[in-house]
Amino acid sequence: MPPTRKYEQRLRARAAEETRRRILDAVYQRLREAPAEPVSVDKVAKLAEVSRSTVYTVFGSRAGLFDALGMDLLERGGFTDMVHAVLHPDAREGLRGGIRGNVLMYAAHRDVLRALFSMAQLDTEAVGGAVQRLEHGRAEGMTGLAGRLAEQGVLRDGLTTAQAADVLWLLTSFDSFDLLYTGRALQSDRVTATLVSTAEHTLCS
Repeated sequence: MPPTRKYEQRLRARAAEETRRRILDAVYQRLREAPAEPVSVDKVAKLAEVSRSTVYTVFGSRAGLFDALGMDLLERGGFTDMVHAVLHPDAREGLRGGIRGNVLMYAAHRDVLRALFSMAQLDTEAVGGAVQRLEHGRAEGMTGLAGRLAEQGVLRDGLTTAQAADVLWLLTSFDSFDLLYTGRALQSDRVTATLVSTAEHTLCS
């Protein structure tokens, strides 16, 4: 391929990524500024300085837009680091590191995540679907962690893997985080310490 053609392709790819970033940032802005209002594609397009059709071209649908936003929030909040922490060879360290990473992710974008989780009940098709897919991934991760805790003999006597997964599901939820972070006005490290202590006392021998 001629160098000029490659350069043009790189420019197009860069422009496409910049457009995608502007649109996601516009959704983020709308959720922060007006968390009680439905997010319309028209308003997002106006903020991002693109046409309405461009939003659909980039993301396919309104649901696709919120799916992309959810994953973007996780990635910018440290999702990869959290996954690595959960997969620590020592399952008990994975428990501690996973909860710590989860709290940091939630704290990084608390206001936007609160708006998303609240809107999911009212906008089940777009926002609700995106939140459900995020939560499905969390459920799989916590089931896997519960299984490794059981395999390594860490769980308390009489506690099943399924019961451990239920507890982990509860303690790693956004609501559990926010009850402490916002409801009790605790700093992230205090939230982490409280959730980790609760998990270890409840699950571990």
